[in-house]
Amino acid sequence: MNTVEMINEYGHERVAFFQNEKAGLKAIIAVHSTKLGNAVGGCRLYPYQTFDAALFDVLRLSRGMSFKNAAAGLPIGGGKGVIIADPSQKTQALFEAYGEAVESLGGIYNTAEDVNTTTQDMDWVMNKTQYVVGRASVSGDPSPFTAIGTFDGIRATAKFCLGTDDLKGVKIALQGLGHVGFDLAGQLAAAGAELIVSTHSNRKNMQYALDNWGAKEVSDEEIYATECDILSPCAMGATLNYDTIPSLKCKAVAGAANNQLLDEECGRMLKARGIAYAPDFIINGGGVINAGQEAFTTYDKENVLKQVHNIYNTVWNILEESKETGVPEGVIAQKFAEDRIKNGL
Repeated sequence: MNTVEMINEYGHERVAFFQNEKAGLKAIIAVHSTKLGNAVGGCRLYPYQTFDAALFDVLRLSRGMSFKNAAAGLPIGGGKGVIIADPSQKTQALFEAYGEAVESLGGIYNTAEDVNTTTQDMDWVMNKTQYVVGRASVSGDPSPFTAIGTFDGIRATAKFCLGTDDLKGVKIALQGLGHVGFDLAGQLAAAGAELIVSTHSNRKNMQYALDNWGAKEVSDEEIYATECDILSPCAMGATLNYDTIPSLKCKAVAGAANNQLLDEECGRMLKARGIAYAPDFIINGGGVINAGQEAFTTYDKENVLKQVHNIYNTVWNILEESKETGVPEGVIAQKFAEDRIKNGL
């Protein structure tokens, strides 16, 4: 499926391309759905090798945000922004130009932090637009809340596969030690899990995990064939694909990355192999539950945490339904979200 076919198939409402040569901005903003409310989704900054790769990513990510927001019971739609750039070359001008792009959409899209962007970056975006959530002065960095929800989802997955949600001694292979992955690794280590970790970029976080959490390091390629109880993808998307799934030596997949499956067939491949899957847009919904609240109501951290901890129950229910029906977990989760979008919350 090419990108034009994806736009038509996924039903995007708007896909906009932005370029500001002076500021060094090349960006795409994709608004997938506003049926439940104005779209909310983060801004990812990544050195995509091609424009098509960036477009492929933003289309899948924005669609995933529609599902994530609906499944979490939030009265907001789904969108996403990507900036094609080297993270080491971030500037205030770049993010102010991105803010102008967001502003030009007139409020149908609210941006936030994502991979390689921070609350400081969003402060620069706010110099040019009000349509920003996850603000430092309100809900703050959403990453810790994503990690909390993912941790609870891993506990539910462990209970389903191993009979207990006590993670002491549970072998978890975690891919990626960025904002979310690092926070999640700390929670897993504190719970007594045995960590096997890979990261392609953050050596500082890796060294900390080795020195303080007793983690074992493997390469990004080796992580898929590592014997473990749970594989936890926490980096980029589409890592579970036709090449990697045959190599898996785990009982379950439960991680914070978006769009972990390359396509729906990959979910069926996991099911055929007897590997349980905690759908990504369910388990990683904590961050948008936190930041998204800014878009429609007064921020209440206690209420946010209550909703984030409920991810445990949602993951458990999907795993149980998949076991009873034989339907892949991702298919069940997507139908749940699509029904909420179609019928309203």
